[in-house]
Amino acid sequence: MSGHPPRELLDQTHSFPCRFIFKAIGQANDEFASRVVATVRVALEQDFDAPFELRETSGGRHVAITIEPWVESSQQVIEIYTAIRELEGLVMLM
Repeated sequence: MSGHPPRELLDQTHSFPCRFIFKAIGQANDEFASRVVATVRVALEQDFDAPFELRETSGGRHVAITIEPWVESSQQVIEIYTAIRELEGLVMLM
């Protein structure tokens, strides 16, 4: 499994360019959320952060980040999924 939706499905279900929602869960104690935001910024070659929201789990061990960058194509979505998957501390990516 590639860890991201197939490009054909992305093209069928989204009208690019558009905002795309990525949700990632990772360890809260190692700056995971800031690395996700930076990874998306670098993947899109931007000098600003995409809008995002953070939530900590009740025990404080994990953080969930929802980030909504503006993407130009399904290829950019795949590149972002691939880059986030490589982050240390990732527990789940949706």
